[in-house]
Amino acid sequence: MRLLFAVVLLLCCRCDATGTQDHSDHECQSQGVRSCGECLAAGPHCAWCTEETFLEVGQNMWERCDTAGVLLRRGCPSDRLEDPRGSTVLLKNKKITLHPKEQRTQTRWHKQVTQLQPQSVHMHLRPGEPQTLEVRFRRVEDHPIDLYYLMDLSFSMEDDLPNVKKLGADLMEEMRNTTSDFRMGFGAFVDKTVMPYISTAKDMLRNPCKRTKPWPCAPPFTYHHLLSLTANGSRFAELVGGQRVSGNLDSPEGGLDALVQAAMCEEQIGWRNVTRLLVLSTDAGFHLAGDGKLGGIVLPNDGKCHLEENVYTRGNSQDYPSVAHVAETLRRKNIQIIFAVTEEVTHLYEGLRSIFPKCAVGTLSNNSHNILQIIVEAYNALTSEVVMENSKLPPGFSISYASHCKNSGPRHGEQGRRCSNISMGDEVSFNVSIMAPQCATASQRPSRVIIKPQGYGEEVEVLLSPICECSCQKDAVPHSPSCSHGNGTLECGACRCNEGRIGVSCECDGEESGEVVESHLCRRDNASQVCSGRGECVCGRCVCGKSGKKPNYYGQFCECSDFSCDQYRGMQCGGGGRGRCVCGECKCLPAFRGRACECPLSLESCLSQDGQICGGRGDCHCGTCICRDIRFQGPTCELCPSCPSMCTLHRECVLCGAFALGLSPKECAVKCAHLNVTLVGQAGVLATAHPSLSLHRCMEVDMEGCRVHFLLRAGEKEGSIHARVALERECPSGPNVILITAVLSGSVVVLGVALLLLWKLLTSIHDRREFARFQRELEQRRWNRKDNPIYKSAITTVVNPKYKEH
Repeated sequence: MRLLFAVVLLLCCRCDATGTQDHSDHECQSQGVRSCGECLAAGPHCAWCTEETFLEVGQNMWERCDTAGVLLRRGCPSDRLEDPRGSTVLLKNKKITLHPKEQRTQTRWHKQVTQLQPQSVHMHLRPGEPQTLEVRFRRVEDHPIDLYYLMDLSFSMEDDLPNVKKLGADLMEEMRNTTSDFRMGFGAFVDKTVMPYISTAKDMLRNPCKRTKPWPCAPPFTYHHLLSLTANGSRFAELVGGQRVSGNLDSPEGGLDALVQAAMCEEQIGWRNVTRLLVLSTDAGFHLAGDGKLGGIVLPNDGKCHLEENVYTRGNSQDYPSVAHVAETLRRKNIQIIFAVTEEVTHLYEGLRSIFPKCAVGTLSNNSHNILQIIVEAYNALTSEVVMENSKLPPGFSISYASHCKNSGPRHGEQGRRCSNISMGDEVSFNVSIMAPQCATASQRPSRVIIKPQGYGEEVEVLLSPICECSCQKDAVPHSPSCSHGNGTLECGACRCNEGRIGVSCECDGEESGEVVESHLCRRDNASQVCSGRGECVCGRCVCGKSGKKPNYYGQFCECSDFSCDQYRGMQCGGGGRGRCVCGECKCLPAFRGRACECPLSLESCLSQDGQICGGRGDCHCGTCICRDIRFQGPTCELCPSCPSMCTLHRECVLCGAFALGLSPKECAVKCAHLNVTLVGQAGVLATAHPSLSLHRCMEVDMEGCRVHFLLRAGEKEGSIHARVALERECPSGPNVILITAVLSGSVVVLGVALLLLWKLLTSIHDRREFARFQRELEQRRWNRKDNPIYKSAITTVVNPKYKEH
């Protein structure tokens, strides 16, 4: 009867004071929690009551785990409530430097400059509850810069050397406007010195271009470090001026080999922990990992420094590095790279921009005379944008960013990682939210995550400590009398039984209880099977079968399992980041819903570039845009192949507002009130506008056939458009009548003279042929008299028969 009363009391206690079952039962109790640590892991809203007398003997231990409000209503004292919250503790929070120029006189002053705040934090994370950290960044004036110039010295780059020689002094002078501490270095590369990349004939190894004037070519090499970083611009010019080009056979070069060595050999190059720029100048493509097999090189590139006497020694024994390998090396070494390449190969290096962190590409002229302009413009573009990144998170952890940039509201998603158009002295901030997964073990050591802006040496160290244990666990009492005369440990107000003992108070012997207690207490609705056939009836309660550390089945009658929930993308309830399976039903985290937690409540994935939900043309359902107009398509309903472009849409208003063409003044004032027109002198001025996602460059033709150039950008007010219109139109010039008449007349005269000359030539040829034929016929009419058969000579010769010659 005592056990029967316990079961009835258990069912009664699962209802709140109003007689209705609280929804938190499913969230905090349905996992069959038996300890305070398991309760905290059940959900971020769950709390545990440590009061020993909170439950009567025989009640389910699960009732200690519920939301804090429910436990307080049930009578749990507030000081006995275990409900730890997450927190963020600043360990190092040095303020951002505001006036770095005042520190110039200090020794090694650049190490005192701080651009990122804070520097170190410790986050205590309750599973499922995110913690947010504000990271501030300020672009400090006069920050030191190290620039390493890596040049392709193959034969085709010979005409570029004179301009690179002048680069040192010119760049030093130009960079004085940005920083007073600027250093430059120089290195060169060609390719691996094996076939088929170069010719291995002895004479070709000595002089690969087979010439002696004005001077022979240098022997081929993979990579040479020629000048460590220095502030001496004249030394740079002197060294570059003494270089000679070399040669190779194939078009791609060993640029990636040289990049890895220039990044990894910090001591030889002389890199400091400041802004690091690496300029690679070439007119050819690059070899990739795997190309080394052509030369019999199969050993992968180890990504380490192998410079001996400033010469790369593993070029012929290690393969080329992969693009991802180089990108990771540049990221770890905080190097921002500038590719200065010719127009023929620009598309190859443009493809690297999405892979390499902080990368810029500039187009070289034929002889590199514009190299200074490329470097300065690329540096300004790279430093005017801040992109936050983080190291690899521990399994299950998630991170999100929200940026607060200059003159703009908060941005989320991938745009939340970056801020653009940052001028010198501007400050931006990022809200970084980190959420821990369900605890895998009872205790975890703090994990370390690094958050930093791409291309900068400063970083924020974040220590992550999931809250997986209760503070009351340290006060556990082994062999407590409260646990059936010492048959268990009293921990957080509940008994953790010794091996072989079971029950709320460890009152039952596990081996004997099955025979002693009537099995009908373990049958659901008088079912024929005890504990639904998934467990044993022990001490009047079902002990469900287990597999590993967690039960496969649970519930009062082992009726629940966590293996029959709907799946999303091959994972039950979409995985731990979306929800968990509770008794065959998905219990989604607050940010998701649906049978399999497949629908995110967040509208982030539906935000278009202008911040509108589905571009204002559709509705967001389960994180996917459903476009209201069938003409629109794309992830955020931004594509409309049959719609007029932004330029065409505002063409009428631009023409009437700038040139009074098309619409009448009254119509223009009413229809184009949203458009703010600004006139500029020439179309070339518009090319200087900084490119952005909200900027549209337009060229339209007006009623007079003239080309009108203008820029469109969203205004500050919602729905307003700002247009910058070039006042000078490109109108087609009229026909030149005099020139056309002169050309036609001249053409007729020239054509007539040419025809007459042709006729005269043909006539002369024909006459000469006729005269020659006439001469031949005259010759044929002269008869030879000896050949005339009727001719007889008039002379008769008579011989004296008696005449004898003496």
